[in-house]
Amino acid sequence: MPRATSGRFSRAHQPSIKPAAASSSKNQTANEGASAGVRNPIFNTERFGQHILKNPQIAQTIVDKANLRPTDKVLEVGPGTGNLTVKILEKAKNVTAVEMDPRMAAELTKRVQGKPEQRKLDIIIGDFVKADLPYFDVCISNTPYQISSPLVFRLLSHRPIFRVAILMFQREFAMRLVAQPGTELWSRLSANVQLYSKVDLVMHVGKNNFRPAPQVESSVVRLVPLDPPPPIKFEEFDGLGRIIFSRRNKMVHATFMAKGVIEMLEQNWRTWCSTQNKMIDEDTNMKAKVEEVLSSSGYSEQRAAKMTLDDLLKLLSAFHDEGIHFA
Repeated sequence: MPRATSGRFSRAHQPSIKPAAASSSKNQTANEGASAGVRNPIFNTERFGQHILKNPQIAQTIVDKANLRPTDKVLEVGPGTGNLTVKILEKAKNVTAVEMDPRMAAELTKRVQGKPEQRKLDIIIGDFVKADLPYFDVCISNTPYQISSPLVFRLLSHRPIFRVAILMFQREFAMRLVAQPGTELWSRLSANVQLYSKVDLVMHVGKNNFRPAPQVESSVVRLVPLDPPPPIKFEEFDGLGRIIFSRRNKMVHATFMAKGVIEMLEQNWRTWCSTQNKMIDEDTNMKAKVEEVLSSSGYSEQRAAKMTLDDLLKLLSAFHDEGIHFA
């Protein structure tokens, strides 16, 4: 995995602009004045998809929902200027904050400088998706929108398994995480996440609780990884889901008969036969083979939108019994 630019951030905060430079950029400042009301007055947080949580009551509720212990090591993703961080530091043994923007990291450092909390805080400057993560018990995140999905799956693949994560996302994404079969938002994302974790909705957070205010509402979810995780190869389950949910309201049979699916499954089957030293019957009709699996398992006339996790796992097992794989 690529290594992120990271390290402890300890230099003192430097002013972002000198008075002389400020006067020379007078015209630029005037031109930007019209947008100042909707942008962060200190940092261009939109660049990183970040919106700073400004409501202290919401921040306190998020920390309380984590049920932190004095011995906990906490991972915080996207701390911004530290409104959540300082509340976490009050309860946890240690906080490792992963921040993409060096200027925000400087503000966070300045906020705890000279205080007892300074010794309990480590800051990694870099991309969370690429960073080398330390051991942690709990993850708390006001998640930058563009890394929502990578963050969830990075956390679920992290070892050793952590205890709980309290995560804030764009509302639609959060609701997909907790969606149930038969509902409008039940999707491949829902199934993949719920296969490896228990996830539930904590609360909704209005856009006016952030600076700058985003264009969409947010929600907080609690994610608890299953320990031990199910012995299912993620690539296989996700591969099935990729096909099933590509046309979630169509019959499963019709979805598997879509262009390219049978060819892909036949190629996978031939690869599996080769690795298992099995003879390949060149007269094998893969379309008929797939139809037989769907019919015998009872899912041919089902719709993905209504299939539960158990349904998906049973169908995956039925395909595997015939040597048909998805990754």
